[in-house]
Amino acid sequence: MKRKNGFKVLSLVTVLLWGTGTLQAQTAAQDSTGLPGDNFSLEGALEMFQKAGSPEEFEKMLNSQENNVNNLDLNEDGEADYIKVIDKRDGDVHALILQDAVSENEDQDIAVIELEKTGNDQAVLQIIGDEDIYGEERIVEPTDNTNAQKQTTRVVDDAAPRTRTHTTVVVNVWAWPAVRYMYAPRYVVWASPWAWHRRPIWWRPWRPVRYHAFYTYRRPYRPRYVVVHTHRVVHAARVYRPVRTTSVTVTTRHQASVTRYRADRTSQRKSVTVTKGNKQVKATRRTTTVEGKRGRAKTTRTTTRVRRTRD
Repeated sequence: MKRKNGFKVLSLVTVLLWGTGTLQAQTAAQDSTGLPGDNFSLEGALEMFQKAGSPEEFEKMLNSQENNVNNLDLNEDGEADYIKVIDKRDGDVHALILQDAVSENEDQDIAVIELEKTGNDQAVLQIIGDEDIYGEERIVEPTDNTNAQKQTTRVVDDAAPRTRTHTTVVVNVWAWPAVRYMYAPRYVVWASPWAWHRRPIWWRPWRPVRYHAFYTYRRPYRPRYVVVHTHRVVHAARVYRPVRTTSVTVTTRHQASVTRYRADRTSQRKSVTVTKGNKQVKATRRTTTVEGKRGRAKTTRTTTRVRRTRD
């Protein structure tokens, strides 16, 4: 009798484990875009930046296999790519570029961390996934409630006589060690010294895993970060845009997938006025509809601040 009960328990556990694995595989398949960005965790990159003490240490953490942030192989040589970190600074604004050396002559930006000091002991940041890697700009920011403050934005739509108010929790990242390090008086702007034929002696490339496995590895990072559709660090975007780097090889190789991804999305742009306190700024609002399975649609809105309006 005991053997029969033990067999039943073992069978039940086996079924539960099989069901859990099947559910995770289905979730991974649904979240996959088929684009290179599937193999780089933006949430994981922010987690590493939060733990790092400097941009140099951050770069090392990005390129450590055990951290499960990077699974990219853009040059398709069967080994994970090395990700360089390059800081571009303008006053209190930093654009921390995450860049892949695809070949001896080509680099490709994967993402950029936009960081701005907004006051005494206050700073905000977002990480923006490159549109050639993710199909469109993918914006991720911290979401935990520690050192967070509410930000209320009143949006007046030029095309419709109504006003909408949005309240967003913005995380103050001033306590992050790397942030404090980058705003220290003696900070020397970091630019990775490594290149295609010049890599650090500690780095050991590994064989990338399949997407379903990588999806499972990077899942623990997700609860602490959120995908948003508003650029908060607008000045950093202006600093980064002129130096954005793309690879012809990567663009050509993934052009069909990116085109197909974008074709499944429809966008409408219109001008709106965003009011923050006593300030008014012009912005472009983009409404995006994603067509999913069974004809279901998911709509998102992205607001990008453009310029301050005159009183």
